[in-house]
Amino acid sequence: MSDSLVCVKDFEKYARLILSRNTLDYYRCGAGDEETLAHNRKAFSKYKIRPRCLRNVANRDLSTTILGRTVKIPIGVSPTAFQKVIHPDGEYGTARAAEAMGTVFILSIVASCTIEELGKAVPNGNNWLQLYVYADKEFTQTLVKRAEESNFKALVITVDTPLLGRRLANIRNKFVVPKHVILPNHMRGRQLFNPSSDWNDIKWLKSITKLPIILKGILTAEDAIIAADVGVDGILVSNHGGRQLDGSPATIEVLPEIVKAVGDRLEVYVDGGITNGSDVFKALALGARMVFMGRAPIWGLAHSGEEGVKKVLDIVKTELDGALAIAGSATLKDIEPGMVVPNSYYSKL
Repeated sequence: MSDSLVCVKDFEKYARLILSRNTLDYYRCGAGDEETLAHNRKAFSKYKIRPRCLRNVANRDLSTTILGRTVKIPIGVSPTAFQKVIHPDGEYGTARAAEAMGTVFILSIVASCTIEELGKAVPNGNNWLQLYVYADKEFTQTLVKRAEESNFKALVITVDTPLLGRRLANIRNKFVVPKHVILPNHMRGRQLFNPSSDWNDIKWLKSITKLPIILKGILTAEDAIIAADVGVDGILVSNHGGRQLDGSPATIEVLPEIVKAVGDRLEVYVDGGITNGSDVFKALALGARMVFMGRAPIWGLAHSGEEGVKKVLDIVKTELDGALAIAGSATLKDIEPGMVVPNSYYSKL
């Protein structure tokens, strides 16, 4: 069966067949009318690749450095909640697949394993921890300390969730986490989101840890500049997979303005709507240092656990390698901004 699955969309189709409606809709759905969810994907078609020829691409290298560490591919795994709902391998399988591919895995704070368990299961992985800034600072500080002690390499602070977006599919399905899946990092009864959080919380986080801090959810140049002024190490341009504010722009659309505003001051990454290697190439040409994928690894996990995730990442790696070669780039540094242009570029010719 796996031999017939040759792209991310094939794995998604398979997941749609085997997952329960309740589970599938949780991971598939977006906020509101799902306009932003759909637009994340469609927006990539607003850009075209301008390939260059005869540039000797015989020896290609997809590696880059992220926060000073080498990654073999510029394709990481975004945080996704309670993955044991999808497959018994859960977060362990996804993290191990990311490690095998030489890339970054971001553990969700509402994972179905503890921070410590993940750290022990994948001790050599490039693991980052995603969390929110809770109103309870002591609890937040405890999470940060646990990440440090478990050899996590960075903190990813989700900043686009003062409250949860209205996801109609989950409301209709009355979605609840299955009883057999526990959320050990999140104490029951504790409020997950903090609507009073502000930039002072980011300054406070910087004062209590030496781990690099990435802000996930920035969608404007204005906020990107504040983030750089506060001194964070990176920005993950993200609209939460279209799950928060319906009607917000696609991430690939806002990426150029954020790179222009702060790309020389911190590292800029992007997620949202990426399903193939050409998407990755476009994002890199528009200034992203790395891309992250959330749903795609989940579809792989649903298929065959760790091996499925590895297969999905390897497919996208192969597609990127092909795009890189055919567009005339032997390394990521050879990708030039002019290689990807908006469709309007051609309408003016």
